[in-house]
This record gives sequence, C-alpha cells and structure tokens, in this order.
Amino acid sequence: MNIEKIIAENQGTIVDVRTYGEFMGGHVADAINIPLSEIPQKIAALQQLIAPLILCCASGNRSEQAQQLLSQHGIECYNGGSWLDVNYCKSKII
Repeated sequence: MNIEKIIAENQGTIVDVRTYGEFMGGHVADAINIPLSEIPQKIAALQQLIAPLILCCASGNRSEQAQQLLSQHGIECYNGGSWLDVNYCKSKII
C-alpha cells in the first residue's frame, strides 16, 4: 500500500512513536503519541485504532521497530519514516 495515498485519502491513524518530549516539540496534526517503549503494553489499544497505522518517529528507525512488533500481532501498519516526511504528505492535502 502506498503511504502517501493512505494519508491523502485520510485513511488510518498516524502514530508517532517518539518520546512525549519529542512529540511536544512538533508533530503531525491529528497524530497520536505512543512512545516505542510503551508499544508492547498498548497492543490492545492499538488494535482498536482505525487501520492501517502509519508509524513515524525522528528518522524511521523506531517506527520500523514498532512496525515489526505490531505486524507480529496482526496489526496492519506501515513505517512512514520521519514525522517530517509524514507531515509533508499530510500538508499537501490540507
């Protein structure tokens, strides 16, 4: 699935896996913040979100780790990479 298309069609949920402090320093509009360290404890809550999940962080490394873990639990999700890239995609539709 094309991440830009998912964002352009306003499908799914954007989940930022950076720390709360990083998230508060800037984030994608309407994104929710669940730090990577909290992902294992929040699997049930993540399963309730509108899929697919677009995961983002500072560079794409943490979102890749989150994507691998969530995929193991059957959650449809994609690594969106840097939150700045996801934010750029989202800004094109606003």
